[in-house]
Amino acid sequence: MNPLLATIVFVAGILGLFFLDRDAKARTSKALCIPVVWILINGSRPVSTWFQSGPTIAQTDLGTEGSPFDATIYLILIALALVVLARRSRRVGQFLRANLPILLFFSYCALSLVWADYPFVAFKRWIKAVGDLAMILIVLTDADPLAATKRLYARGAFVLLPLSVLFIKYYPDLGRSYNPWTWMPMYSGVTTYKNLLGMVCLVFGLGSVWSFIEAYEERRMPHRMRHLVAHGVVIVMAIWLFVTADSMTSLSCFVMAGAVMVASTGRWVEKRTGLVHIMIATVVALSIGALFLDTGGFLVSSLGRNVTLTGRKDIWKAVLSIHINPFLGAGFESFWVGSRLERMWNMTAKGINEAHNGYLETFLNLGWVGLALLAGLIATGYRNVLAVFRSDPHAGRLRLGFFTAALIYSLTEAGFRMMGSIWTAFLLAILAVPPGLLRRERPKKSRLGEAPVALPVESSTAVQECF
Repeated sequence: MNPLLATIVFVAGILGLFFLDRDAKARTSKALCIPVVWILINGSRPVSTWFQSGPTIAQTDLGTEGSPFDATIYLILIALALVVLARRSRRVGQFLRANLPILLFFSYCALSLVWADYPFVAFKRWIKAVGDLAMILIVLTDADPLAATKRLYARGAFVLLPLSVLFIKYYPDLGRSYNPWTWMPMYSGVTTYKNLLGMVCLVFGLGSVWSFIEAYEERRMPHRMRHLVAHGVVIVMAIWLFVTADSMTSLSCFVMAGAVMVASTGRWVEKRTGLVHIMIATVVALSIGALFLDTGGFLVSSLGRNVTLTGRKDIWKAVLSIHINPFLGAGFESFWVGSRLERMWNMTAKGINEAHNGYLETFLNLGWVGLALLAGLIATGYRNVLAVFRSDPHAGRLRLGFFTAALIYSLTEAGFRMMGSIWTAFLLAILAVPPGLLRRERPKKSRLGEAPVALPVESSTAVQECF
């Protein structure tokens, strides 16, 4: 097919997905467009690279510079987000008071700027990290947070995944590249690297699995088949992209997290949340066993990977040989800059800028203190996930999926790195809902499709605070 004709077909298909998934009854704030733009940028590539006529320019500044144009775009989005949150100050205050462990983690990240080699570079990255939190707060403080969450991930999926297919098949200069070490073709879609494409498919694919489950369960949902078709198409595209990009880590996480979401639909699970502990523990233990305890490498090799996890073990050995303060780390997002980055390139390969393990990445940047705070985030976050699941199994199901995916994805990728799609999804999953708002996160609806029960939300104030 001619690329121009293919573009017309795909654009029509994207519009068709939006049409099929429309919900005239859902009322979300216009401010939702801010986090939508944020996730579209972070789920693809920096805005400045879209204006390059050739391949993405290789990194030569040792991680200390960035694009002023991109920095301006991020600054504008963050400023707009803060304006919205200021107008919702009462609800935002409730969320912040209910999430002190997250505030403590971000505060320690800010404190670590003091001992970073390049404090101003680290400060700019911290501001962007705060932007991640601000975007999630816009979603969760919406008058209808559940509808806002669904629209956020649906809009991201309907744009990023079809465009990735289009780029790979019809625009190879944009969607394909060559591995600089093996010269084998890599498929990156709208992103800049195949692993990033896998992460995008993982997060937005799980979002569509969540919406598909809802439409499947609600037998009397208006236009139910339209929603099933729209999200079914996205799931098929995500699987095709996983396989095409050879992103086995993301595909494995998608299968396991998706299985947790599907298994949690049973009423026997909703009534016995202790079974959720078993499911989470099982997938985490299976992942750890396959990656670190399978000495023969049988499980890993069955996914087309070698016992070194495609060189990851060599990277882990190399980063641990670099001297840093073990208690405090190198400073927020500061390990992969300057002389350390240059030394790592000499020890491994030029272009590497992460440890390919989220827990190790946290240790390198924030030391044992940061790792302990991350463990606290995971523990309290899991408690928050279960609290939402008990109150509203449908809302909790997405949180379960994102939480599970982040835990196992971070075993072989830097999943807790700021501004990544998986990190943003992890934040959404672990944020506690204030007790006064917990039971009104979703209007209660009967299984027989009866009208929603009115909830005691301060309706006039809530709507005024939306934007």
